[in-house]
Amino acid sequence: MANSVYLASSEAKAGKAAVALGLLNAVTALTHSVGVFRPIVRSREETDHVLDMLVSRLGGTLSYEDAAGVDYDMVHADPAAAMSTIVDRYYKVAERFAAMLIVGSDFTDVATPTEFSFNAEVAANIDAPMIVVVGGLGRSPEEIRTTAELAVNDARVHHAHVVGVIANRVAEEDLEQTRAELAGIPALHGRPTYALPATMLLDAPTVRELLDATNATLIYGDEPQLDRSTNGVMVGAMTLPNVLDRLYEGAVVVTPGDRADVLMGVLMANTSANYPSISAMVLNGGFPVPPQVERLLDGLGGVTIPVMTVDTGTMATVDALSKVRGRLTKDADRKIQTAISLFESNVDGPALFEHLIGAEPEAVTPLMFEHLLLDRARKADKHIVLPEGEEPRILRAADALLRRQVVRLTLLGDPATIRTKATLLGLDISAADVIDPQTSELRERFAEEYAQLRAKKGVTLSQANDIVVDSSYFGTMMVLDGLADGMVSGSINTTAHTIRPALEVIKTVPGTSIVSSVFLMCLADRVLAYGDCAVNPDPNPEQLADIAISSAKTARQFGIEPRVAMLSYSTGSSGTGADVDKVRAATEIVRQRDPELLVEGPIQYDAAVDLDVAQTKLKDSAVAGRATVLIFPDLNTGNNTYKAVQRSAGAVAIGPVLQGLRKPVNDLSRGALVSDIINTVAITAIQAASPPEDTSEGNPS
Repeated sequence: MANSVYLASSEAKAGKAAVALGLLNAVTALTHSVGVFRPIVRSREETDHVLDMLVSRLGGTLSYEDAAGVDYDMVHADPAAAMSTIVDRYYKVAERFAAMLIVGSDFTDVATPTEFSFNAEVAANIDAPMIVVVGGLGRSPEEIRTTAELAVNDARVHHAHVVGVIANRVAEEDLEQTRAELAGIPALHGRPTYALPATMLLDAPTVRELLDATNATLIYGDEPQLDRSTNGVMVGAMTLPNVLDRLYEGAVVVTPGDRADVLMGVLMANTSANYPSISAMVLNGGFPVPPQVERLLDGLGGVTIPVMTVDTGTMATVDALSKVRGRLTKDADRKIQTAISLFESNVDGPALFEHLIGAEPEAVTPLMFEHLLLDRARKADKHIVLPEGEEPRILRAADALLRRQVVRLTLLGDPATIRTKATLLGLDISAADVIDPQTSELRERFAEEYAQLRAKKGVTLSQANDIVVDSSYFGTMMVLDGLADGMVSGSINTTAHTIRPALEVIKTVPGTSIVSSVFLMCLADRVLAYGDCAVNPDPNPEQLADIAISSAKTARQFGIEPRVAMLSYSTGSSGTGADVDKVRAATEIVRQRDPELLVEGPIQYDAAVDLDVAQTKLKDSAVAGRATVLIFPDLNTGNNTYKAVQRSAGAVAIGPVLQGLRKPVNDLSRGALVSDIINTVAITAIQAASPPEDTSEGNPS
């Protein structure tokens, strides 16, 4: 069984970086330990942006220096010595990982032998099966097949073993014919072939790349806007009305620096809902902005859109900007999500890697677990409502989730504000529903339902009408009525504000007395469930038993076989005291309520997770040393422990995941990162796909 794959192209601009990103994302779902290696980098002094991007996605398991082989100068000077060095460096890295993705060099004039042939020889020398990437831009399906056949035959001459072909940047209308042509290549003997469509975003340069390539000077603009993609260059040298008529989304407007009217008009248009949002302005000719205009712009609160100046004339400026090629870098979040989505939609990753990786994973890394979460959420096809629709982190997460087709989304808030913020951030949320609770036709319906549900608490219809416009209540009512499958909130709202509406109308699962939480703790080689670290300060024995049973069910939902450890400062019968007695009583309640569940308690943390310690303290236990679900006796212990493990052991903490409700509502921390939001939404979708069996009315709030 091979445990590596070599990605190579016989030409420049085939889009190999995007394919490499998709391959890396696919293989992390199939094996617990993945490394990357690039045999040839352009220079040892300058960072290779493709390798840098791939290494950054490994979670710190591999350094850039270890992942790089030799530079072009060494290959030119002595190909044989370069080959020997590449092989030595590769095996030093490969022995640390279960699978390796090797990314061939760019097509850049390596001396005899040719660059592709040299890559084929590297693949043969390290015994790595090769996948050939061919470019489809501007080619017919027949031309793509010819290019692929030539590359496959060339690789075979140099003893490389080609296991598949991927045609990239193929015209949408030619995809099916291209797939048919590739499948008919005799030399492949029926091995996998795929075709990926061209997409403008992946080829588009960012504003920062234009700035760097033209040695321009930035005079206005926010730093985050420099990473926005551009959709083309437009000359704005005519009168202002004609310039405004020609503006388009993502344009880079080039205008002479002495045209203050165009500068002011375009900047004003960019803040107007009646005109598209441009990416940047370039003032050519070396003319300074008049001080009167500077004063005017400063008085308006500054300019957020990047404005840069160059000394060159209009035609030279446009020519220089047009030649800049967009790159896929580690900071290009939208491009990364797009590349992964394209690969997932057009390539059967598991089938492609089945004979390369083969074995089931022996461990689960954070990167693998996050990948599996998104994959399961995508298959669940659920609809999630996000009440904090105007928050930038929520918008960034929504863009990524929609781009990768993980879930369907509804954003709550003022539609104009949401659309404007998304545009300024360079995000695409057009696939999401956007609802304003204040003006929605659902407001009256929700008010009537809420008033009926809370009538015993004295809530009137008039009061309910005011309550349901609160985004948390509105989102919760959507979940209650089946208009959404789940809700995620808390990036700016408190935990109480997120949970209270759910307790009032969704309520708890019958037989469960409280809502609790777990954190899914992704350690280096496994995932554990910690409960309850976020909600209940000091649960009594019955509540602690509820938390344990709910946590075991949650763990099972996410592929973790539950072996429950009821934690205390004492193991077995060695200790006494009120705190230990509470845990002992809770353990007995769990055993009575769920006799099939493996549970041990009271037990100390080290005895729960370390087999050597368990052999000393509780050697006959089916849980000790193997616990996967760890239940803390109180919030003080649980919250501090999860944070200590997160910070000290470098674990990824996903959650809190709320449990015990009839329908999924999950809370975010107010410091949540975009990745945290994405994971929590995925978790909510998975929970919605396997709801509690009994959906009758739960316990009253």
